[in-house]
Amino acid sequence: MNTATAAIPTTRTTAALASATSVTKTFGGTPALSGVSLDIHCGESVGLLGPNGAGKSTLIGLFCGLRRPDSGSVELFGRNPSNPHARLRLGTTPQATSVPQTLKVRETVDFVSAHYADPIPTARLLADFGLVGMADKQCGGLSGGQQRRLLVALALVGRPDLVILDEPTTGLDVDARETLWTRLREYRNNGGTLLITSHYLEEIQTLSSRVVVIDHGAVIADGTVEQIRGRVAVSKVSFRTELPPSSFASLPHAVGVETHDDDRVTIVTRDADATVRTLVEQRLPFSGLEVHGASLEEAFLALTSKLKLR
Repeated sequence: MNTATAAIPTTRTTAALASATSVTKTFGGTPALSGVSLDIHCGESVGLLGPNGAGKSTLIGLFCGLRRPDSGSVELFGRNPSNPHARLRLGTTPQATSVPQTLKVRETVDFVSAHYADPIPTARLLADFGLVGMADKQCGGLSGGQQRRLLVALALVGRPDLVILDEPTTGLDVDARETLWTRLREYRNNGGTLLITSHYLEEIQTLSSRVVVIDHGAVIADGTVEQIRGRVAVSKVSFRTELPPSSFASLPHAVGVETHDDDRVTIVTRDADATVRTLVEQRLPFSGLEVHGASLEEAFLALTSKLKLR
């Protein structure tokens, strides 16, 4: 495996690399963050989840030194996030950003690399992110997905101790997303620390060892993927049947019924065992029975008040 992109400095501390303590932030009288406390420790990969407007990007902006809290404190490598020495150890890709339109891709990487003492060589970085074929193309001529790939590559070029990515794979096709995931897994496997937001919950499950859910400016859950999934009191009972989906909506413990193109019906239930027993006792016709625990997506929906919890 080529680990050049993932290579990071070996000097580490046990203190939090990024820390927010009782942070509040308000915009135009509307609170974006309400007393948020969050520590990101060395070697962690943290997925930050929340609906639009929950405060995710505001929190990331504070960690990156782009905003200041109204109250509370924020530190990056034990310093004020606006401190240049702290920010040299940080790689970031904001959700809303742009590339220099007239610079070529190679020139852009060279320019950013010049800010670091030991950057990843440009040729190697371009190869790792599948950008070799467009190295001499102006950045303004790249597609949206290609620009996102370049921006993530630039976040890693300085071999940072911490990488913060806000919706990094927006606009990427499946192959490009897999390439980016591979690079980020290499970074993690070599001891890098990652904080990532994404609307692709598969991405959070793939890349994160810890999930933090934020809603209405407050942290409402913090744990492993399995712990977050365990907060949800629902399972899915799926099967094939000739009966209409409405036939199952009134079953005990059912909180919803989903339909699929292959004649399968899925019952979202608070008690999978009881639901299966009822199917058998009532002699309802079904085949190909499958029972699944709650997915991370279902957990996320539940924790933001769209499904009922235990």
